[in-house]
Amino acid sequence: MAIEQIFHPNHARLRLSIVTETYPPEINGVALTIARWVQGLLARGHAVQLIRVRQGRNDHPQSSDTLEILPLPGFRIPGYPQLQGGWPAQKSLLTHWRQNRPDLIHIVTEGPLGYSALRAAWQLGIPVSTSFHTNFHNYSRHYHLGWLAAPITAYLRHFHNQGVQTLVPTQELAEQLQSIGFLRTQILARGVDTRLFSPQHRDTRLRQQWDAAPDTPVVLYVGRLAAEKNLELAITAFQAIRQMQPKARLVLVGDGPLAPRLRARHPDFVYCGMRQGPDLAAHYASADLFLFPSMTETFGNVILEALASGLAVAAFDYAAAHAHVQPGHSGLLAPFGDTHAFIAAATTLTQNVSTLRHMGQTARQAMLQLDSEYLYDRLETLFFSATREKIHG
Repeated sequence: MAIEQIFHPNHARLRLSIVTETYPPEINGVALTIARWVQGLLARGHAVQLIRVRQGRNDHPQSSDTLEILPLPGFRIPGYPQLQGGWPAQKSLLTHWRQNRPDLIHIVTEGPLGYSALRAAWQLGIPVSTSFHTNFHNYSRHYHLGWLAAPITAYLRHFHNQGVQTLVPTQELAEQLQSIGFLRTQILARGVDTRLFSPQHRDTRLRQQWDAAPDTPVVLYVGRLAAEKNLELAITAFQAIRQMQPKARLVLVGDGPLAPRLRARHPDFVYCGMRQGPDLAAHYASADLFLFPSMTETFGNVILEALASGLAVAAFDYAAAHAHVQPGHSGLLAPFGDTHAFIAAATTLTQNVSTLRHMGQTARQAMLQLDSEYLYDRLETLFFSATREKIHG
């Protein structure tokens, strides 16, 4: 992708090292968010060293004057063959950073690679910034590992408190983390590509493949098909919708450990697998209602993508939904954890398809106000400030 430099000639240039255990072509919110950050930083003239997990034997990425890509060994995460973790690499990182010292190291993920980057940065006296993307401590209860929640939280707190800042997407999450001992949180909101995610990509032929007539309400879910996403609630809500709208269709975009079980139990649903780019945008725009039953998100980028695509949203009142869904105008929100209210919201929204689609138009207009350039300006400012902070113990 060509990068148009938009920085002023006298603008200071940072040397940044970004360490992450997930990155495109992996498809998840963290990977896509960090890829957008990298593009925004490059567009402002900063030099970025991207340290990520190697993605296959033939992963030999080309670097440029402003972007150096360093792939390191990793391992497949059990239950998620499409995701990887990174092995510790402290010695290798020390070698690279001694030869080419960055102004700031930003660590995205808290796995073995991320922790070894933290230790190497401390040894060299380089400031570290982190970001909080995934509620691993909340995931544990969905895998019958609730006893791990406390030690996971303690580890995450220890990890992030060693940085000069922890970037979080909402004030709500910042307050939650502060209440359990996280220090130095900074809010960096999320944006959305409103050119890619747009009602203009609605595809009549795609709806026909879903066996959806023009007046058929299509209910969409986009995300991992995994226990922590609370998919059973989405299915229960859809079944309630179908009591009122017998022709309604449920479209699931994504993959994950629950996919085989869901296909066996609910063969009448539409399973689209992983989608990305314009193809994903068409799937969003061709639906009418977006169901988001998850209660484990730090943000939920898919909420913004759905709203930008012209979909009304039913979700719990927290994270991205709390920040961006206007109840009664662009969707309906249920009190956090109130499953009956979630189902009621979903059924209320689908009572009248014309009203539902009008809400989608309102949702689209609201998303046009989100300026990605402002987000990158804020990211740049936070990184400049972090380089001037003293390293905390």
